[in-house]
Amino acid sequence: MDLSISQNNLNLCPECGNTNLISDEARGEIVCNVCGLVLGQRIIDSGPEWRAFSSEEANKKVRVGAPTTLTLHDKGLSTMIGWKNKDAFGKSISPKMKAEVYRLRKWHVRTRTNKSIDRNLAYAMNELDRFSSQLNLSKDLKESAAHIYRKMAIKNLIRGRSIEAMLIASIYLSCRLNNIPKTLDDFLEFAMVDKKKIARCYRLIINELKINIGVSSPINFIPRFCASLNLSGRTQNRAAELLKLAKKYRITAGKAPTGLAGAALYVAAIQEGERRTQKEISLAAGVTEATIRNRYKELIDHLKFEVDIYK
Repeated sequence: MDLSISQNNLNLCPECGNTNLISDEARGEIVCNVCGLVLGQRIIDSGPEWRAFSSEEANKKVRVGAPTTLTLHDKGLSTMIGWKNKDAFGKSISPKMKAEVYRLRKWHVRTRTNKSIDRNLAYAMNELDRFSSQLNLSKDLKESAAHIYRKMAIKNLIRGRSIEAMLIASIYLSCRLNNIPKTLDDFLEFAMVDKKKIARCYRLIINELKINIGVSSPINFIPRFCASLNLSGRTQNRAAELLKLAKKYRITAGKAPTGLAGAALYVAAIQEGERRTQKEISLAAGVTEATIRNRYKELIDHLKFEVDIYK
């Protein structure tokens, strides 16, 4: 009798109720490990029909390309005419055929970006690779930023705006969504547009995509600033404790997270005997010394402890 597998007995044996099922790929069957009941047979094998006994052999036999990715304008699904000028047997082609292949290759490249949105995405994705390399962004972060930019391109909201500003705003939003401690000032070093344009594009993306995003936690910036100032783990943990207390007493409301993180590090470094000057911390945090002083005074006034700054 053909016992085909169904949704009800997919993970459960109907005979004994056991969930420990064995998939026999050689026979194409799913068998219960307790009572031996065959739950399904003639299961289709979706794997390759060839066998490989090493990774090199598997790479040679594989017949599919790389997985699709949003970081390419065509998602990596298009084909390319190679530049080797050789035929299928590895022999060099004739000069007449070279000219023909050159013409085909040229028109193939043109037809890949014959639409304005394709040209826009091709340029933007190249810029995304550049920013990712300079800012050392992860692959997942690149995919997320490309996804946000594509949504704006599909809504036709890139037209009339700077591609670079929209792309940096997408990367910044992706960092915010993934709790990566980055500020807009971190992108200005590698950008050719000013901060106002990027901030305007960032607000546009949030409003159009209806994304509710909270204020960045100052605790996320502590490890980054500690690494820049060469501070120990004790100071890092102490600064995080101070920020948690500040949040408990609602001192952090309406304050920039980088300024709060810098002030907490200033206090923690004094308490742990690793004192850093306000100028050093302001340079690491990207804020002014006046901001560090103001946040520092608020911390020591509200948290009721004495800090000897001349220690």
